[in-house]
Amino acid sequence: MSEAISEVRRAPSTLQTVALTAVAMLAFAANSLLCRLALQQRGIDPASFGSIRLVAGALTLALVVQFRARPAAPGRADWLAAAMLFAYVAFFSFAYLSLSAGTGALILFGAVQLTMLGAGLGSGERFGPVAWIGFVLAAGGLVYLVLPGVAAPPLLGAVLMAIAGVAWGVYSLRGRGVPDPLAATGRNFLRAVPLALALSLAFMMRAHADATGIALAVASGALTSGLGYVVWYAALARLSAMQAATVQLSVPLLAAFGGVLLLSEAITPRLAAASVAILGGIAIVLSQKSRKARR
Repeated sequence: MSEAISEVRRAPSTLQTVALTAVAMLAFAANSLLCRLALQQRGIDPASFGSIRLVAGALTLALVVQFRARPAAPGRADWLAAAMLFAYVAFFSFAYLSLSAGTGALILFGAVQLTMLGAGLGSGERFGPVAWIGFVLAAGGLVYLVLPGVAAPPLLGAVLMAIAGVAWGVYSLRGRGVPDPLAATGRNFLRAVPLALALSLAFMMRAHADATGIALAVASGALTSGLGYVVWYAALARLSAMQAATVQLSVPLLAAFGGVLLLSEAITPRLAAASVAILGGIAIVLSQKSRKARR
């Protein structure tokens, strides 16, 4: 009887975790869709999009931290993390001038994960033979995706998105172990704003923005970035590290299907094959690491 009662009590918590995780993954995928939509319609230039996104995200996170139940934990000023956040947003925005939503999200996600796995190797982590197969498969999938050919994405866009992925990977590594990740993210958004405004000033001659472009940039910053991170942190408290890493495999697929439905983009055979290689390879590495950790 007591076991049955425990199961009933756990059910709402499980459903809540699933709901929070699903909303967070949709928000992350929507970042690609909003940016691509804004630039595809020429409603705003990429530098302005990035600046507005960071300002809106900083304001949203500041409000959330201000009005939450517990006060923000003190933290040191991490300007390297802020610079990496700025680099991610800037290169992300310029990459979507030429990439489709799904292709951009796949390159971004693959670069992020490979950066973090590479950092693990550099810090002394060891992969078994199966994990190495997964790592090589994922890296090979990225190489295959950008190889010259009719179906290849524009090289400049792919390189810019890969740089964005590396920057986000480094930013994520910098955030490991911070006592208050939500407050730290808010502070990093705020520190990245001057860098973004300087970039906008440098591209001032090309700057343009209509109401739709501004609205999409604000939505990307306030909703899918700012509030998206709030939801994700709430979900992270209920997920294991393995679950958190694995569930992010869904983001490029969500972005790709969103691009098909909302932006009339096509899923090419090359993108499909690269997705299987990259996401499957990373999943193999993660599963091997988790089994090693349980021993």
